[in-house]
Amino acid sequence: MGTPKETMIFDRAGIREVDHQAIEQLGIPGLQLMEDAAIGCTRLLLEMMPPPIEAQHVVIVCGRGNNGGDGYAMARHLKQRSVRTTILASDPPRTGSDAAHNWQQACQLDITITQDHRILDEATLIVDALLGTGLDRPVTGNSLDLIQSINTAQAPVLAVDLPSGLDTDTGRPLGDAVHASHTASFVGWKKGFLEPPAAEFIGTVHVIDLGIPASLTRALSVEIRSGQL
Repeated sequence: MGTPKETMIFDRAGIREVDHQAIEQLGIPGLQLMEDAAIGCTRLLLEMMPPPIEAQHVVIVCGRGNNGGDGYAMARHLKQRSVRTTILASDPPRTGSDAAHNWQQACQLDITITQDHRILDEATLIVDALLGTGLDRPVTGNSLDLIQSINTAQAPVLAVDLPSGLDTDTGRPLGDAVHASHTASFVGWKKGFLEPPAAEFIGTVHVIDLGIPASLTRALSVEIRSGQL
């Protein structure tokens, strides 16, 4: 993807405001941001796959929010490339949400959606699209069980935006967090990635461009660093 001239760093509040202003002030639909995120993550995942891609089995772990919506959209793109794909869903998305739109499209394409954690044992690659940057409390219940199931599976993991369970600002696990091989971080790095505790969770970080003007993103970042981090 090339070496960026600079890397923007965002805290939880800043990256949330990037989304808000992109949608409300610039008029970029939330579905378009989700689609761009899914396209970027899919390209990265395809680069991770040893050939032939038809022999791979990707399991995408989807939450009910926007992070899960990215995962549902990724499943559609992988299906179009004849990659065997299964969605492991925590809970259905909220009715009428952008995530629900992509969930419905995945259903229409007859992509397998299951809640059986054992499917992770069949994966050659796992996508973590469970929890996003908004998480600010310890993970519990089924989400915690899914994180632990991902961590006990043998396949490499691509985390969407950040590893599920990792605190955006501190880089510490909120109870537990996914140990990712690669992280596809939207727009820039998250502040917590720079903290020592994050090192065992984030793997190799790749910045995914969502087409949001730099004039907006630079103003909302907490720091800008030169070169590749």
